[in-house]
Amino acid sequence: MTGRKLKAVVGSLIVVLGIAGLAACGQKQDTKTSKTAEQVLRLPVASQMNTIDISASSGYGQTGNIFESFYRLGKNGQVAPGLAKSVKTSADGLTYTFTLRNAKWSNGDQITAQDFVYSWRRTVTPATKSQYAYLFEGIKNAAEINAGKKEPATLGIAAPDDKTVVVQLDKEIPYFKVLMAYPLFGPQSEKIVKKYGKKYGTNSKYMVYSGPFKMTGWRGTNNSWQFVRNDQYWDADKVKLDKITYAVVTNAQTSLDLYQSDKLDLSKLSNEQVPTYENDPEYTQYPYSYVSYLSYNYESSDAAKRELLSNRDARLAISLAIDRKQLTKKVLGNGSLVPTGFVSTDLAKSPSDGSDFSKDQQTAGTIDYDLSAAKEHWAAAQKATGTKKITLTLLAGNDNGDDPSTNIVIQYLKGQLEKELSGLTIKIRAVPSTVASSEREAGNFDIALAGWGADFNDPISFLQIPETGTPYNYGKYSNSAYDALVAKASNADANDAEKRWQDLVDASQLLMKEQGVTPLYQSVYSYLQKSQVKGIIHNTAGTQWNYKYASISK
Repeated sequence: MTGRKLKAVVGSLIVVLGIAGLAACGQKQDTKTSKTAEQVLRLPVASQMNTIDISASSGYGQTGNIFESFYRLGKNGQVAPGLAKSVKTSADGLTYTFTLRNAKWSNGDQITAQDFVYSWRRTVTPATKSQYAYLFEGIKNAAEINAGKKEPATLGIAAPDDKTVVVQLDKEIPYFKVLMAYPLFGPQSEKIVKKYGKKYGTNSKYMVYSGPFKMTGWRGTNNSWQFVRNDQYWDADKVKLDKITYAVVTNAQTSLDLYQSDKLDLSKLSNEQVPTYENDPEYTQYPYSYVSYLSYNYESSDAAKRELLSNRDARLAISLAIDRKQLTKKVLGNGSLVPTGFVSTDLAKSPSDGSDFSKDQQTAGTIDYDLSAAKEHWAAAQKATGTKKITLTLLAGNDNGDDPSTNIVIQYLKGQLEKELSGLTIKIRAVPSTVASSEREAGNFDIALAGWGADFNDPISFLQIPETGTPYNYGKYSNSAYDALVAKASNADANDAEKRWQDLVDASQLLMKEQGVTPLYQSVYSYLQKSQVKGIIHNTAGTQWNYKYASISK
């Protein structure tokens, strides 16, 4: 997160599962009562990992356990101690001076301030093609460097000595400390990168680790690997687990069988399995700050489609024709939540009264189920555009690594929209997630089933996506009033928490009034988890899984 690049399409739900589904916890105890019995946690993952190079990664849901930055993500999305021993912030909020603790890489080398400087410069260098380089925006010169307009050496980070990192910002970033808990902003060893060259990050042995665990047994394409306790970690005494084993399991029934035969400590349940196990004492749910939504192509090469999709009444009609309660309760049936807007529930609290952003962003008449209003808006759109009949293609990614909900969601949408909106035909195009991602990026869609997961606990993690010209605004939505509100929150009001909050609420409400995107549901995943597993920290955004304090009860 969140974990996070467009974790898009239920077709891009590759990240809901690639990261979200990587999830969880559990462990098998040795049946022997030996004092030397290993603490081993056995977890399933939904897909293979493609890299452990933090500059090239497409997600950090699990890797916060092998890499660490200035901070870690603790309970309830709050920052916890990491590689920084202390920090000082300038009065204008534009300079952060971090003092590093005495920490070492997993090979015993000292972690130095220069490791941070090298890592950051490497990530924002255009040739690296980091999918997350946009998160550096606001750090001095980062945007210009990533655009190829300035040299990486001009980035606002310096190492006056081995233990001091000075970060300079172009503008205040209210969520800066939470951002600094993301592994993306952690150090990298220049020595190791140069030693392994193109092999770096392609095999667990071609890497050094800064977190509570180090990785072993991963060769880039295999279906199992391990995280083992990192004895060089600065806080190793707090780490109780000896090992975390991972196995790629793409089928829910296979996972359940392995769980029930005591070969896994956690099993993600399919929609069909939830009713059977929801009253089981080992049943548990993990929510994610991941919202699935419809993205519209505002620059379609087809003039008739472009005119219709650019019509606000048409988009409102589509939104109001969808019964989200039925979608989440009956169609999905896995605990998923009805969204109140584009920003997920339980992501951020108001600085004035502590209310959840999801409550403040609610906008009447935009995502409610209202067939009468839907038909009125659709008739208005047909009249304005002269369109009586039209076929729109719904693009969705769908393969074994994706959320199994994809098929039932797209079938529900097709049935509901064709039934309630006269003259509309929905043609489904379900393709592998990698293909869907490429097609969205190229603008080859009418409507895309997409998704976004927050990378950190702040509404801006969602609201920056629909801004004009952003990398993941594949539908090319553009609204100057919306852009102005987000810019105001990020600049003029950045240091006024209450004004900034209101700017973001106003932006979210405007987005819903326009239906720039149409939210469908927020993901909640159901699992069976062994009762012996204790101490796991789970967050809805960013690096969701923190096993630093996890243990297996005896």
